Amino acid sequence: MVTIIDLLAWRVMQYADRGYITSSLTVASFFLFLHEIRNKKMCGIWAIFGSPDDTSIQCNAAHKITHRGPDAFRIETIHHFPTCCLGFHRLAIVDDLQGMQPMRVFRYPHVWLIYNGEIYNHQELQKEFDFHYATKCDGEAIIHLYAHGGIEFAAKHLDGVFSFCLLDTANRKVFLGRDTYGVRPMFRLYNDNGFLAVCSEAKGLIGLSQEAYSEHVEPFLPGHVESYKLDMLGKASFEERIRFHKVGEAPAYKTVAEIQDKNDVEENIRILLEAAVEKRLMAERRIGCLLSGGLDSSLVASILVKKAKEMKLSYRIQTFAIGMENSPDLLAARKVANFLETEHHEVVFTPEEGIAALEDVIYHLESYDVTTIRASVGMFLLSKYIKEKTDTTVILSGEGSDEIAQGYIYFHNAPSATDADIESKRLCEDLYMFDVLRGDRSTSAWGLEIRVPFLDHKFSSYYLSLSDSIKQPQKGIEKYLLRSAFDGIDLLPTDILWRPKEAFSDGVSSKTRSWFEILQEFICEQVNDSDLESTALTYKHNTPRTKEALYYRQIFEKFYPGQGDWIPYYWMPKWTGATDPSARTLKHYKQ
Repeated sequence: MVTIIDLLAWRVMQYADRGYITSSLTVASFFLFLHEIRNKKMCGIWAIFGSPDDTSIQCNAAHKITHRGPDAFRIETIHHFPTCCLGFHRLAIVDDLQGMQPMRVFRYPHVWLIYNGEIYNHQELQKEFDFHYATKCDGEAIIHLYAHGGIEFAAKHLDGVFSFCLLDTANRKVFLGRDTYGVRPMFRLYNDNGFLAVCSEAKGLIGLSQEAYSEHVEPFLPGHVESYKLDMLGKASFEERIRFHKVGEAPAYKTVAEIQDKNDVEENIRILLEAAVEKRLMAERRIGCLLSGGLDSSLVASILVKKAKEMKLSYRIQTFAIGMENSPDLLAARKVANFLETEHHEVVFTPEEGIAALEDVIYHLESYDVTTIRASVGMFLLSKYIKEKTDTTVILSGEGSDEIAQGYIYFHNAPSATDADIESKRLCEDLYMFDVLRGDRSTSAWGLEIRVPFLDHKFSSYYLSLSDSIKQPQKGIEKYLLRSAFDGIDLLPTDILWRPKEAFSDGVSSKTRSWFEILQEFICEQVNDSDLESTALTYKHNTPRTKEALYYRQIFEKFYPGQGDWIPYYWMPKWTGATDPSARTLKHYKQ
């Protein structure tokens, strides 16, 4: 299959051979450019089936997620399926055959695929099953796996993060799927009239249906696949939902990294986390790392720098930190960056900038959860800086470690090791509504792609399988096992490796005034006591108990009226009498 990119490459080589291009650097730069445009994968998907309205009008809703892929857009109707439509947003695409979606391949012309994500084992799958790929896109593996063994078989064999919508026109079927932790988002709207709509973000579905029924947009459950049958009018009828993978289960696919000694737990943790970072370097793009100076992001950054040197990447790794003037996070991140010799960027934000960002943050998050919003402001502003001031687009982050490795301070209060393990797995199950959501939306708002090694299937399933007692906080230190696994190997400064957990409100705060206090002072001026007293009459689900919660809920309802059930509860620490999610309210905090 010859593509535009291949023709361009062939022409450049011709000119170089004939002496028209004399600089080897020019040729090398051109091919680096081709690799970059071939491999940009941050995107947004949108689709409707059985539409009762004019699809040419409804497809305008797809533009609400343009930020996820601002450089290319395609909307496509399907022959013989006039009430169906597929939409796709992508970054900087030139070749529609190898990169643009909906994706189709000659071998299976009846299969249409739109997906958002990265399939890290696509080359291993090609070798294992003798697949004949028509493109160089990792997502093509989904089509071949489906053709080989069905949709559940396909989802089980994917090592990566993904949300997808696959249309099989030969069998008149639609299949939806999402990765185990919900790292890549997807929402669905479905009703008894046979109308099915899916989108990477809920905003692409709000107001889509004009019929006289209550539209119910809901997040697609991670670790599941669903199948729908299309009738001759293209209307969808739900068939079944299958959970193909659970948090903590070992993956079904073959993995490259295997533990060497079952008894050497710390060595195994190092092997699997390093492998998780390494596979996430699958990109011909500049890769950077968010760096707060805490344990999780510092570990990821240190492994990233190590792997970049081994792979002889042509650029220095960029690291990015944000905080108020002289905040603890900025100082700690600076120390890590100096140790790792990264190209470090510091963003200092003011209280006014943080407050001004709140409404945009809530719009992009599609959440009113208090702690999620507080923590998202910094990441949102930092992502804006990365997009506008650097050429890094893929960023690694430490999300997921607190849930996997029991890193929250309230784990010190767990009644037993068993209770702590149950809580850890519960947090992992719900990550897609909180920290994973924060990471995706804060970065995708600015067209960036976040990757989270701690939620690697192999690493997380191994760590969660360890005995309950070994995973608990020890010697008054949370994530003791994870820290000790990397102790003594000079990967990080010792004081960073053993730095206590820092609440976001304090980590980014100046020494004189915390982000937490700034928010309370501002919101108290925006919300009256009487408004809070009557809030139970307005919001029966997740009734706001504080002025801050009410303020966020009011903004949320302005954008997404009546959709408060997208989150089942406010994130709160367990085993405490706390009335606020901030770690600063806990007895053990900075003890």
